[in-house]
Amino acid sequence: MAVKIVRQPKKIALIGAPTSAAALSAGHERAPAALRAAGLIDRLQSAGFEVIDHGDSITKISHPDEEHPRARNIPALVAALNDLKPRIEVAVKSGAFPLIIGGDCSIALATVAAARRYFRRVGLIYIDRDADMNVPATTPTGCVDGMVISHMAGRGAPELIRFWGEPPLVREPDIILFGVDRMDPPEEQALARSPIRVYRASDARQKGAAALAEDAANHLHGSGYEFILHFDVDVISGGDFPATTYAGPGGLSLSDVQQALNIFASRKNVAALEVSTYNPALDADGSSARKLIDLLVAALTARVAALEAGATEAPAESAAEPAAPAAPSASATPVEAPAPEAPAEASSSGNSSEPEAYVSPDDESHETDDTEAGAPD
Repeated sequence: MAVKIVRQPKKIALIGAPTSAAALSAGHERAPAALRAAGLIDRLQSAGFEVIDHGDSITKISHPDEEHPRARNIPALVAALNDLKPRIEVAVKSGAFPLIIGGDCSIALATVAAARRYFRRVGLIYIDRDADMNVPATTPTGCVDGMVISHMAGRGAPELIRFWGEPPLVREPDIILFGVDRMDPPEEQALARSPIRVYRASDARQKGAAALAEDAANHLHGSGYEFILHFDVDVISGGDFPATTYAGPGGLSLSDVQQALNIFASRKNVAALEVSTYNPALDADGSSARKLIDLLVAALTARVAALEAGATEAPAESAAEPAAPAAPSASATPVEAPAPEAPAEASSSGNSSEPEAYVSPDDESHETDDTEAGAPD
């Protein structure tokens, strides 16, 4: 069954993901409540956004789990992902822009899987200090947070690989790691054999974060597919942002991260933004929460400005059928959808063509296939 999604960039679908199950210690699960209390919704509304708060998925908290030292808390993690995924699906289908506040980095699995309910192929820009490419056989800690990219690519704990019925959840050429500053030797070896594109924090310091982000965005944009923007706050230097369990020296400055976020969020094919690993227990005065809210509001504001500019500059002739049931606004400018892949490349979601896209300050519409993905949840 085809579904017409009318995107409305000025509407935000806010979803909390209060989980630390994949992390080494508790604390991240408190992030959604803390960011709401710090004024996230008020700030977004003051910036001109309509915010629909979808509430929180189930809370799952990190435990030592000494019985499974190579992959801790997997049952709790899978339960959290299965509860989060349909909530994000509802948000994507609504046309509002999904903003997912977590929680640990495992939420990316649910976000990508939810987007793939409606888009045949989805890329990933993963802003994180760590490569997250360990697997149970190589992990020094058993922390599943450090395995997220491996699970995206179809390697790691079987329970998480099976979260999507036909691995990989994201093809490795469609993954970009941005801001990487820490890697274990097995991760370095895995990346040496992988087509995953890596932009290191040291490169951003040398070449400028904005230039590096533009290069990364252009590289992924060439695929023409929707992508998820994942933002782990530990990519920020501990001196600028100490309120994360994994803070440390090095990393990117707050300004560098803002530049990169603005550039990535401004791409018309970003399907959702998620933020992870903010730990309110390490933020007694709330100053880090306010910094994080500033980053998110600025990035989302830059997104709307870019879409408005793109709609104004686009050619006037129509390349696609108007969305139903509501017609695009007078300023809407349809753009031609990318050519579909060959059928052999298609995923189990049943999509037979790329979505049609309408980019305007008020709406973008995408026609997608609502066939349920083949993976058991």
